Order: sequence, then structure tokens, then C-alpha cells
Amino acid sequence: MSRAPISTAKQALAFVKQHGIVLEAARGPVPSLAEAIAGAPIRGSWWAHAKAHEIYDILNAVDATGDVVACKLVNGKVTYVHRRLWPALVKLAARLPKAGLAKAWSEHTESGAHRARTMPFPKWVPREEVAEAAKLSTEEAERMLSPWLEPGQALARGKTKRQRA
Repeated sequence: MSRAPISTAKQALAFVKQHGIVLEAARGPVPSLAEAIAGAPIRGSWWAHAKAHEIYDILNAVDATGDVVACKLVNGKVTYVHRRLWPALVKLAARLPKAGLAKAWSEHTESGAHRARTMPFPKWVPREEVAEAAKLSTEEAERMLSPWLEPGQALARGKTKRQRA
């Protein structure tokens, strides 16, 4: 990576806002927030990385802002989508994988275990973004999501034509 590692939640949120759609930690066709925090590619699980605690804290802080939704939109992996793209998701939802649009999070149980939770789309989408989606034309929504959409297709799985060129 050519940029300095992300060291604060504010920087991480700016990273997600800039890119719009990022993976939490997996490798794929969009940047990885965990790797941006680490400052380099991560081999194996980020939980074993020297910066694991920092990564964990920053990921949780970003998730808690309310400006990002965690879902499994890109290749079924935890994906952060910035609020600025939510109206486009609503507008183009029929073209996107329904399960991938569900809000995803984990919570600690009393026993200390993690339990995966989901909230179906569009139940998690605030009214303001639904209203904004109604104002968008399909073409505007496609432009907003164009870096991640194949023409006439659902969210890209793997590299987009633009990335392959």
C-alpha cells in the first residue's frame, strides 16, 4: 500500500466514504479496511496480526458511527457500505443479491460467545435514504454504483471490466 496506515476511526470512516464500498478484512475487488489499518496486505487472519487489537477497535468504531452499514454484499464477505450509497442500493435493490443487502453484525452472548445477527433489507434503511432513492433515476443510481456494477448485472463478483482493462 502506498498510503500511511489508518490509525483512527475518523480516518477509517473517511476511507470508507472515499471508496464507498470496502471489505472489512477479506481480499476482493474492493479495498480492505483491515489492510488499510495494518498498512500492508495481511496474510491469514487479521486476528493474528500484530495490529489485531487496533484493527478490532477501529472496525467497531466505524461500524458504530451510523454512517456505514455492514452487510455481505461483495462475494458474501463482510462489506462496509457508506451512507452516501444507500439511496442507490435502494433504487437498484432488485439487481443486487437480497441476502447480501441484509445488515450483519455480531453480538456477545452472556457466555462470551459471538452470535451472528442480521436485519433484512430494507428494514435497516433510514426513511431519508428511501426518500432520496425515490428521487434518483435508475441511471443516477447506476452511476453512483458504477465502480462496483457490471453493466446490466448485479454487484460484481471479482474484478469489474474497468479493473481488468
